[in-house]
Amino acid sequence: MEAAQSSGVHLSRSRLVVVVVVVVLLMVGTGLAVGLTVKHTASTYGQYHQVQSQAISPSPLTMTANRTSPLTTHVLDTSLGRPAAEVPIKLYRTGERLGEEWSQVSSGQTNSDGRCNNLLNTLEAGVYKITFDTATYFNKNGIRQYFYPYVDIVFEVQDPNQHYHVPLLLNPFGYSTYRGS
Repeated sequence: MEAAQSSGVHLSRSRLVVVVVVVVLLMVGTGLAVGLTVKHTASTYGQYHQVQSQAISPSPLTMTANRTSPLTTHVLDTSLGRPAAEVPIKLYRTGERLGEEWSQVSSGQTNSDGRCNNLLNTLEAGVYKITFDTATYFNKNGIRQYFYPYVDIVFEVQDPNQHYHVPLLLNPFGYSTYRGS
């Protein structure tokens, strides 16, 4: 039986891989650089994997890349464990009051790192919607079975002087989002 042992906590090998992938994806999504060391130690009961995290610090390259627009997004394909490149994106804004029709204000697509950093030059207070054309992305990548052909994320900008980062963690049968930094 293969297991991971770290500080007295035992994880199955598959759970360890999932935990490491999720942690690395979250770190990539928030612009943190991480040094990851994996040690292999043989024993009579199997192979143990000890994961040690080294210094975590903001990556200047990522920080600069995220700040080219007051509104940025980053799409990570959690089923493949990599950035989702070439996802078409449309950005909409409502009128002065909620319930008014959406007006498209910008469009773009994610780059090879799954980022879209050039949606807007200036940001105004209001309610916005980002539409991710996930069907196009899935079809380009040979994924024919998926549940969400597009993902709409609606959010409110109250302070246009702040930077707003809207990440999307995506797989064919689910997605998650949060306000990033």
